[in-house]
Amino acid sequence: MALHIVSTPIGNLDDITIRALEVLKSADLIAAEDTRHSGILLKKYAIETKAISFHAHSGKTKVDKIITALKSGKNVALISDAGTPGISDPAYSLIQAALEHSITIIPIPGPSAFLTALTASGLPINTFLYLGFFPTKKGRHTLLTSLKEEKRTVVFYESPHRIVKTLHQLNEYLDPERKLVIARELTKIHEEFIRGTIGEIKKHYEHRKPKGEFVVVLGGANMV
Repeated sequence: MALHIVSTPIGNLDDITIRALEVLKSADLIAAEDTRHSGILLKKYAIETKAISFHAHSGKTKVDKIITALKSGKNVALISDAGTPGISDPAYSLIQAALEHSITIIPIPGPSAFLTALTASGLPINTFLYLGFFPTKKGRHTLLTSLKEEKRTVVFYESPHRIVKTLHQLNEYLDPERKLVIARELTKIHEEFIRGTIGEIKKHYEHRKPKGEFVVVLGGANMV
């Protein structure tokens, strides 16, 4: 028995690894963040393994159900909507429960949106700070203030509904000349990288309606 942490494509379905496909096909059960979303990937590669949902609102009952399956000798593959499980998704609680029951954890590496953005950003990534999703309200002021002196490259996720607000606040709290990269719709048809300063990119979006999924890469305070 083992819980396999399987990374899946962040956009382009051809980015799936051979090993990931083998694990998904041979597993007894797939725990997916959204079975409808994951069904597109599973159908493309003719994977008929039974899938059950495991998402942010899944409670202890669902965790216990998956642990019971594992303890009975089944192999379970855990996948998120996109990318690597455990990064800005609900995988943590299941992984912790599996470890508490001495269940083997096997990672199947693959894509991650923030790493994909970092590698093509052109900013230093020998050391960086990953923030997950930017706070919506609570803690936003504190975080923005803390970034004033942050010398590492900073990367975080933002929604199309809040990206303009975030750009305006970065421009307000930080030096507008600080380097910034916006990565949008990574690995998809409309993939786009916008590189410039905070001020330039804020202006870029003043008369555009943001669409897609965004990764924001902020240069360190020493890069102005």
